[in-house]
Amino acid sequence: QVQLVESGGGLVQPGGSLRLSCAASGSIFSINAMGWYRQAPGTQRDLVATITVGGSTNVGGSTNYADSVKGRFTISRDNSKNTVYLQMNSLKPEDTDVYYCNAVKSTGISRVVYWGQGTQVTVSS
Repeated sequence: QVQLVESGGGLVQPGGSLRLSCAASGSIFSINAMGWYRQAPGTQRDLVATITVGGSTNVGGSTNYADSVKGRFTISRDNSKNTVYLQMNSLKPEDTDVYYCNAVKSTGISRVVYWGQGTQVTVSS
C-alpha cells in the first residue's frame, strides 16, 4: 500500500502564496504519476496538476495543469524524498477547497489510485 500525507494548507490572503507538500511512503515502487486534486463540499474532485514519475524507461517530469491554475501553480517532485509539491501563487478566493494528493500505479492490466486525507486551503481577506 501507498500512504500519502499532505501538509502546507492554511489561510492566505488573495494574491498570496502557499506551498503544499505530499510525502509518499509504503510500497512506493512503480508509482507512475502523482498529482493534486481539489474538491469543494458536494462537488466532484477536480484535477489541479499532475506530474509523471521517472523510471527505467522514462525520465518523468511531464506536467499537466488545469486551465484555471496555469501560470499560477507549479507542481514538482523530489524523487529522493518521495515528495510532491504544489507551489501556489497569486491565489484567488475561488481556489478555496480541500486539496488532495494522488498517486497512481498503472500497468498494462491494472491501475491503482491512492489518495491522501486532504489539506484545507482557504483564500480570504
